[in-house]
Amino acid sequence: MKPPVFRLAARLAIALCPLLASALAPAPVRADDFYKNKQIRLIVGFPAGNDYDLGARFLVKYLPKYIPGQPTIIVQNLPQAASIAAANYLYAQAPRDGTVFGTFSRNVVNEALTGQPNVEVDPHKFIWLGATSVPARVCVRWFNAPVKTPADLFTQEFIVGAAGAGSSLAILPTVLNHVLGTKFRIVEGYQGLGDAMLAVERGELQGACASYGQFRVNEQLFHDGKLTYLLRAEESPIPQIPDVPSIFDYAKTEEQRQLMRFVFSSTVFGRPYVFPPDVPKDRVDILRKAIADAAHDPDLIAEAASIKLDMSYTAPEQLEQLVASLYATPPAVIATVKALLPNEK
Repeated sequence: MKPPVFRLAARLAIALCPLLASALAPAPVRADDFYKNKQIRLIVGFPAGNDYDLGARFLVKYLPKYIPGQPTIIVQNLPQAASIAAANYLYAQAPRDGTVFGTFSRNVVNEALTGQPNVEVDPHKFIWLGATSVPARVCVRWFNAPVKTPADLFTQEFIVGAAGAGSSLAILPTVLNHVLGTKFRIVEGYQGLGDAMLAVERGELQGACASYGQFRVNEQLFHDGKLTYLLRAEESPIPQIPDVPSIFDYAKTEEQRQLMRFVFSSTVFGRPYVFPPDVPKDRVDILRKAIADAAHDPDLIAEAASIKLDMSYTAPEQLEQLVASLYATPPAVIATVKALLPNEK
């Protein structure tokens, strides 16, 4: 039997172990200190010069000063598969420590909901950080295109370009062909709107469909009469171009209107920004606040207006509500969308 003094020493050692472990353990990193001397990557699911890319790089210009520690932010383009590769990377492979966030096509939620191939994300599990831009979809025509009005789309072919079947440039003409019976011919393989518009000027294409803001760089072509707005895919007028006709005027049934509303609801996402799942809440709170503060920075607003870049802010709560509402869509409507849009499965 051990003497009492040894038994006492043993008890003291056992009692002190938790205290010693606590003292020797590294102090938890405070949220305010986490980003100090860090580098953040912003994954952009489109090529350089695309509207999403320009918006992301513009945001990055103002964002670091609103993040404690003022980290460096670098933009990394991952444009493969019309930004689906970027969405999949953010969802399944990106670090979940708050050092990587990203932006991808506003159509990804609808594509996930309708079961498009290669979309491996669950939009509910993304951490939505906010969005910039409230786009309106339009189609434009080259001055010598045979299609002059939306009514002509039902009797004549109209050649437009896109990256692929699921790309943002393909969504509008694909939907209108299947839902209304228009005669868009989509030529794939163009890397974004800039590439497609060069093809329009070369005579390879007759026009293009994209968000209204993406055509800001073509302002001189509109001024010279080379480009004209053919239609808008919104029920309400676009304030800057109030006389452009709505394609909803050519819907013959309420079911057609419901289907178009479902697909075109993605415009509300604007240019969305997300964290991968499971990022610590304190870092989520920091970046959400930083994006909101940057978007409301008077200097950002003034500079965006001067270069005609839409940086209108949408809160993450609104994006979460939109995801929830889309997932509440009746299965019959989604089944109809799948049947009408086989390339979107």
